[in-house]
Amino acid sequence: MRQYRPGAGRGVNERRRHAGCDRSPRDGRGSWTCGPLFPRTGAFMFPYFIMLIFCGIPLFFMELSFGQFASQGCLGVWRISPMFKGVGYGMMVVSTYIGIYYNVVICIAFYYFFSSMTHVLPWAYCNNPWNTRDCAGVLDASNLTNGSRPAALPSNLSHLLNHSLQRTSPSEEYWRLYVLKLSGDIGNFGEVRLPLLGCLGVSWVVVFLCLIRGVKSSGKVVYFTATFPYVVLTILFVRGVTLEGAFTGIMYYLTPQWDKILEAKVWGDAASQIFYSLGCAWGGLITMASYNKFHNNCYRDSVIISITNCATSVYAGFVIFSILGFMASHLGVDVSRVADHGPGLAFVAYPEALTLLPISPLWSLLFFFMLILLGLGTQFCLLETLVTAIVDEVGNEWILQKKTYVTLGVAVAGFLLGIPLTSQAGIYWLLLMDNYAASFSLVVISCIMCVAIMYIYGHQNYFQDIQMMLGFPPPLFFQICWRFVSPAIIFFILVFTVIQYQPITYNHYQYPGWAVAIGFLMALSSVLCIPLYAMFRLCRTDGDTLLQRLKNATKPSRDWGPALLEHRTGRYAPTIIPSPDDGFEVQPLHPDKAQIPIVGSNGSSRLQDSRI
Repeated sequence: MRQYRPGAGRGVNERRRHAGCDRSPRDGRGSWTCGPLFPRTGAFMFPYFIMLIFCGIPLFFMELSFGQFASQGCLGVWRISPMFKGVGYGMMVVSTYIGIYYNVVICIAFYYFFSSMTHVLPWAYCNNPWNTRDCAGVLDASNLTNGSRPAALPSNLSHLLNHSLQRTSPSEEYWRLYVLKLSGDIGNFGEVRLPLLGCLGVSWVVVFLCLIRGVKSSGKVVYFTATFPYVVLTILFVRGVTLEGAFTGIMYYLTPQWDKILEAKVWGDAASQIFYSLGCAWGGLITMASYNKFHNNCYRDSVIISITNCATSVYAGFVIFSILGFMASHLGVDVSRVADHGPGLAFVAYPEALTLLPISPLWSLLFFFMLILLGLGTQFCLLETLVTAIVDEVGNEWILQKKTYVTLGVAVAGFLLGIPLTSQAGIYWLLLMDNYAASFSLVVISCIMCVAIMYIYGHQNYFQDIQMMLGFPPPLFFQICWRFVSPAIIFFILVFTVIQYQPITYNHYQYPGWAVAIGFLMALSSVLCIPLYAMFRLCRTDGDTLLQRLKNATKPSRDWGPALLEHRTGRYAPTIIPSPDDGFEVQPLHPDKAQIPIVGSNGSSRLQDSRI
């Protein structure tokens, strides 16, 4: 899905002025999490597909082939050029940040799912204890004019409800005053919201149980979390397109706004959407690809997954905007005035639209169940990335046998670190992490990864590795993108992002300087891993001169290559039978990477029959 990206939620009046783009994580295995292209619509789709073709698919293929060739996680693969192992640590830091706050988003979806188990949705009317005098619900107004019939409102009442600066919807007040009990400042944590804390615990327990046996268990769960959302999307799509005003919403979704095409922010948003949607630079793609068979056709998988993922984004856009079109028709206003993004779409605008449907609790249950499944699919990958990196890095027999305890430890740590995000100031911190911890750092990590593989290790060497693994070299288009196009596009996006930087806001709240400084520190924490580890490696590398040390630190280690001896052919074939006295060691694969059913990226099931 994404379905939704945690981002700045907006009230009714704010959302009239702004129409943004949603960004979404994707896990890189069988599950998908791509989302509708919110509301920059036609003008956004053009740069979106350009980024998909010249950045998304090539980087996706690079990471899949990288992890599959070495059968190692995001740390172990950097035997290819040990000085750049900091890139792997940066990926781990990014996955840690996202894993912490993303499970909070899942816990809110759990909360709304449980709240939907009622005859009347609690955000449908303004007669609740938490509602203010400014609350003006769509159904309340309908009852005043036409009984309970959800028909279009009279023009004067519609004008009163939607153009008054005082109007707030019941769904917005439910979100802000009841679910979050939002404080007035990011430094005012207030109390921990116990219902959200309980749902956060449920989220982490579900994630842990699904990963308790590593990819053996998650591979089976993914079959459901990856396919059932399509069923829910289709149900919502069929219901949405049959509603009055649905065509208006869909046309708003598809109509280009070419005056926006020259804005650098649109291109930056498109790149962000691709990185989030396909999961590039998180380490998840490398990790999950490491469980593939050595000769698996990851080129085919990368093309199929990327196109299917983004096609699902477009499909989800039809689902969202058909409902929003109905809501706009009901209110007698333009679609742009009911469109929103981030939490404002997932937990305010769309839930409000669902109240207008017959049997609204049923549609609400389906919608939030879909969000939960999509979020869990991403969370599985994030947690598995961290666990696999730790296990592969330590690599001894004890930790190989105790991987379940490592998974439990990471899950407990994630739960404890997520507790502050369930406080009354939690949404401020969640948005701060989302905007800084995993934004431009993904772009930097991807750019450095391309440079390290193509120019430090050598593009000819890498193309030969792929040919040995797949039986054919990468197509010319991918060779050109990896060497020139993708790094150049990523670099210019980074430059324009810095030039057009704007401080983060939430509704009308301006983040204080110290909070923005914390955000920059989180962003730099993942990027700084790269130069810090490079300096550490240089100090530990043998050499009489700095140039000699640099050369030794960047050349592949002796154990770089396929993890299994049976695949070490050609220039990787050992000239003598390796023994412990040689100092040459091929690190054993984790048991999960041998003799286990593997759910391939294309959904096929196969057996990893290689022997350790």
